[in-house]
Amino acid sequence: MSPAAPLSPSSPDRPRRLAALPPLRVLDGGAKRRRRRPVGAPARRDRVSTRTALLLLVGSLCVIGLVMVLSASAYTSLQYYGSVWTIFERQVLWMTLGGIALYVSARMNYGNWRRIRILLLVGTVLLLVAVLVPGIGAAPVGGSARWIGFGQLRIQPSELMKLALAVFAADLLARRADRVHEPGAVVVPLLVVLSVAGVLVLKQPDLGTTLVLAFIALAMLYAGGVPLRPVLKVLFGVALLGLILGLAEPYRRERLLSFVNPFAHAQGSGYQVVQSLVGLGSGRLWGLGLTGGREKWGLLPNAHTDFIFSVIGEEGGLIGALIVLALFALLAWYGLRAASRAPDRFGALMAVAATCWITSQAVINIGAVIGLLPVTGIPLPFVSFGGSSLVITMVAAGILVNVAGHEKVPTVRAVPLDTPLGPSRSPRR
Repeated sequence: MSPAAPLSPSSPDRPRRLAALPPLRVLDGGAKRRRRRPVGAPARRDRVSTRTALLLLVGSLCVIGLVMVLSASAYTSLQYYGSVWTIFERQVLWMTLGGIALYVSARMNYGNWRRIRILLLVGTVLLLVAVLVPGIGAAPVGGSARWIGFGQLRIQPSELMKLALAVFAADLLARRADRVHEPGAVVVPLLVVLSVAGVLVLKQPDLGTTLVLAFIALAMLYAGGVPLRPVLKVLFGVALLGLILGLAEPYRRERLLSFVNPFAHAQGSGYQVVQSLVGLGSGRLWGLGLTGGREKWGLLPNAHTDFIFSVIGEEGGLIGALIVLALFALLAWYGLRAASRAPDRFGALMAVAATCWITSQAVINIGAVIGLLPVTGIPLPFVSFGGSSLVITMVAAGILVNVAGHEKVPTVRAVPLDTPLGPSRSPRR
């Protein structure tokens, strides 16, 4: 099948061709049939704009992150830097940079990302290659070589790859919307990019980020209208590949075995999960109070990074943990609502990508903390201590806010106040 010719505004085939495009598989955002209201009576859930709701949710998570990083990092900061404030001060710096990144990306029209998609993708791939080159990439931390730069000015190209993949996939699915039924037009190019990125990220090694990249790609294929059978095949292939990779390396195999029964490996690979569960259980309903947690005092490794949710559960209890979960659930809901109300296909797909990116990363992190998923070393968005991870996630949030700022709110057809709202009936004769 030859590529579709571009449509001009006066083309006689334009209405038919546009009508043939597959619909996006996202929430209808309120377009369902609902009881008609008089003019000036908007639906209750529409009284707060999607853009405002997203800003409030991201801001709330960032505030929680600052407070909990200060609480969770005090012992580690004192032990390694001689002051309880050092790690917190760095988090404030990164959060400030992230806030600037969110502001810029929220003000910049999301359509501008399409112009730099190839440059962004190629540049990120080159950075991923550079990370693996001895003498260019930063020294490995915890057995992983994920950074490039010097001193505190280091970035993770794998985090930038999430953005590059999202922009590339959104543009591809928007430009070839009328060819989503052709595997070679959409599925194959996206899988090629995903495979190259996945191999380079796994070489670091970083299985958690690879999973997030796979979730972004699968969500884009599904939302873009690609038939379900190829998507399910890809999903099965990704799951099988993930299992093989998980069993191939000894340290990953140990993590998988400890994930099944962490208490059987409490003195080895399951130690971190066991201490995390002890902290969560100690919090009970209301928690031990802010700064009252005990696990962060040298018992729980990475308390202020990958396992900060355990500190939240210990100090805030079940109530505090549920509040954080509710914030992420609302972020997912409003993100999908922004996608469903986007003015064009590219904007909708970018909103889907950003939403899946943030929420899948949160699910992977929290799942590992509570023992439902293997530990992959991935931070909790907006909450964990982080540098480039936090800044680039704020860029994704800014793009989501920008798409929401262009939303088309469903209108309610006005009817006279004295018109009955029930079904019309013919008068009896």
